[in-house]
Amino acid sequence: MWIRLLLAFTLVPVLELWLLLRIGAWLGAGAAVALVILTGIAGATLARREGLYAWSTVQAELTAGRIPGRKLLEALLVLLAGILLVTPGVLTDAVGLLLLVRPVRARLARRLEERYRRTLEASTGDPPAQGRIIEI
Repeated sequence: MWIRLLLAFTLVPVLELWLLLRIGAWLGAGAAVALVILTGIAGATLARREGLYAWSTVQAELTAGRIPGRKLLEALLVLLAGILLVTPGVLTDAVGLLLLVRPVRARLARRLEERYRRTLEASTGDPPAQGRIIEI
Protein backbone atom coordinates (compact mmCIF):
# COMPACT_ATOMS: atom_id res chain seq x y z
CA MET A 1 0.00 0.00 0.00
CA TRP A 2 2.79 2.42 0.91
CA ILE A 3 4.58 1.66 -2.34
CA ARG A 4 1.44 2.55 -4.31
CA LEU A 5 1.09 5.85 -2.45
CA LEU A 6 4.76 6.63 -2.95
CA LEU A 7 4.46 5.93 -6.66
CA ALA A 8 1.28 7.96 -6.92
CA PHE A 9 2.80 10.98 -5.20
CA THR A 10 6.05 10.84 -7.16
CA LEU A 11 5.29 9.42 -10.59
CA VAL A 12 1.98 11.17 -11.22
CA PRO A 13 3.39 14.71 -10.72
CA VAL A 14 6.41 13.88 -12.90
CA LEU A 15 4.14 12.49 -15.62
CA GLU A 16 1.85 15.53 -15.31
CA LEU A 17 4.79 17.90 -15.69
CA TRP A 18 6.14 15.98 -18.67
CA LEU A 19 2.72 16.03 -20.37
CA LEU A 20 2.25 19.72 -19.68
CA LEU A 21 5.67 20.52 -21.11
CA ARG A 22 4.96 18.43 -24.22
CA ILE A 23 1.58 20.11 -24.73
CA GLY A 24 3.20 23.50 -24.08
CA ALA A 25 5.82 22.79 -26.73
CA TRP A 26 3.13 21.72 -29.18
CA LEU A 27 0.45 24.38 -28.51
CA GLY A 28 2.44 27.06 -26.73
CA ALA A 29 2.73 27.87 -23.04
CA GLY A 30 -0.34 30.14 -22.91
CA ALA A 31 -2.55 27.58 -24.62
CA ALA A 32 -1.35 24.80 -22.30
CA VAL A 33 -2.12 26.87 -19.20
CA ALA A 34 -5.49 27.87 -20.68
CA LEU A 35 -6.25 24.19 -21.35
CA VAL A 36 -5.61 23.28 -17.71
CA ILE A 37 -7.71 26.22 -16.47
CA LEU A 38 -10.61 25.53 -18.86
CA THR A 39 -10.73 21.82 -18.09
CA GLY A 40 -10.69 22.69 -14.39
CA ILE A 41 -13.62 25.10 -14.76
CA ALA A 42 -15.60 22.73 -16.99
CA GLY A 43 -14.83 19.82 -14.69
CA ALA A 44 -15.85 21.71 -11.57
CA THR A 45 -19.16 22.60 -13.21
CA LEU A 46 -19.77 19.00 -14.25
CA ALA A 47 -18.67 17.71 -10.85
CA ARG A 48 -21.19 19.98 -9.15
CA ARG A 49 -24.01 18.78 -11.41
CA GLU A 50 -23.07 15.12 -11.15
CA GLY A 51 -22.49 15.44 -7.41
CA LEU A 52 -26.00 16.79 -6.90
CA TYR A 53 -27.37 13.97 -9.05
CA ALA A 54 -25.40 11.33 -7.12
CA TRP A 55 -26.49 12.78 -3.78
CA SER A 56 -30.15 12.80 -4.83
CA THR A 57 -29.95 9.13 -5.86
CA VAL A 58 -28.38 8.23 -2.50
CA GLN A 59 -31.19 10.07 -0.71
CA ALA A 60 -33.80 8.32 -2.88
CA GLU A 61 -32.34 4.92 -1.98
CA LEU A 62 -32.39 5.79 1.73
CA THR A 63 -35.94 7.12 1.50
CA ALA A 64 -37.00 3.84 -0.13
CA GLY A 65 -35.47 1.97 2.80
CA ARG A 66 -32.60 0.47 0.82
CA ILE A 67 -28.88 0.58 1.54
CA PRO A 68 -27.38 2.81 -1.16
CA GLY A 69 -24.23 0.73 -1.64
CA ARG A 70 -23.54 1.25 -5.33
CA LYS A 71 -25.06 4.74 -5.39
CA LEU A 72 -22.83 5.73 -2.48
CA LEU A 73 -19.82 4.40 -4.37
CA GLU A 74 -20.84 6.50 -7.37
CA ALA A 75 -21.12 9.57 -5.13
CA LEU A 76 -17.62 8.89 -3.80
CA LEU A 77 -16.34 8.57 -7.36
CA VAL A 78 -17.84 11.99 -8.16
CA LEU A 79 -16.01 13.37 -5.12
CA LEU A 80 -12.78 11.78 -6.36
CA ALA A 81 -13.42 13.29 -9.80
CA GLY A 82 -13.79 16.72 -8.23
CA ILE A 83 -10.50 16.30 -6.34
CA LEU A 84 -8.74 15.20 -9.52
CA LEU A 85 -10.16 18.15 -11.44
CA VAL A 86 -8.95 20.63 -8.84
CA THR A 87 -5.46 19.11 -9.04
CA PRO A 88 -3.61 20.92 -11.81
CA GLY A 89 -2.56 18.72 -14.69
CA VAL A 90 -3.72 17.14 -17.90
CA LEU A 91 -3.76 13.50 -16.81
CA THR A 92 -5.67 14.12 -13.58
CA ASP A 93 -8.17 16.30 -15.48
CA ALA A 94 -8.71 13.55 -18.05
CA VAL A 95 -9.30 10.90 -15.36
CA GLY A 96 -11.54 13.29 -13.42
CA LEU A 97 -13.64 14.08 -16.48
CA LEU A 98 -13.88 10.38 -17.30
CA LEU A 99 -15.22 9.67 -13.80
CA LEU A 100 -17.98 12.23 -14.40
CA VAL A 101 -19.39 10.22 -17.31
CA ARG A 102 -22.32 8.32 -15.77
CA PRO A 103 -21.92 5.00 -17.65
CA VAL A 104 -18.18 4.90 -16.89
CA ARG A 105 -18.79 5.76 -13.24
CA ALA A 106 -21.58 3.19 -12.93
CA ARG A 107 -19.41 0.45 -14.41
CA LEU A 108 -16.49 1.30 -12.13
CA ALA A 109 -18.79 1.39 -9.09
CA ARG A 110 -20.18 -2.03 -10.07
CA ARG A 111 -16.63 -3.42 -10.32
CA LEU A 112 -15.63 -1.91 -6.98
CA GLU A 113 -18.75 -3.34 -5.35
CA GLU A 114 -18.01 -6.81 -6.75
CA ARG A 115 -14.40 -6.58 -5.57
CA TYR A 116 -15.51 -5.51 -2.09
CA ARG A 117 -18.06 -8.33 -1.97
CA ARG A 118 -15.43 -10.95 -2.94
CA THR A 119 -12.98 -9.58 -0.36
CA LEU A 120 -15.63 -9.62 2.34
CA GLU A 121 -16.75 -13.14 1.48
CA ALA A 122 -13.15 -14.38 1.49
CA SER A 123 -12.43 -12.85 4.89
CA THR A 124 -15.66 -13.85 6.65
CA GLY A 125 -16.94 -16.76 4.63
CA ASP A 126 -20.38 -15.13 4.50
CA PRO A 127 -21.83 -12.97 1.76
CA PRO A 128 -22.60 -9.40 2.88
CA ALA A 129 -26.19 -8.57 3.79
CA GLN A 130 -28.29 -7.06 1.02
CA GLY A 131 -31.73 -5.65 0.74
CA ARG A 132 -33.74 -3.47 3.03
CA ILE A 133 -32.61 -1.74 6.16
CA ILE A 134 -33.63 -3.70 9.23
CA GLU A 135 -35.28 -1.59 11.88
CA ILE A 136 -34.56 -2.49 15.48
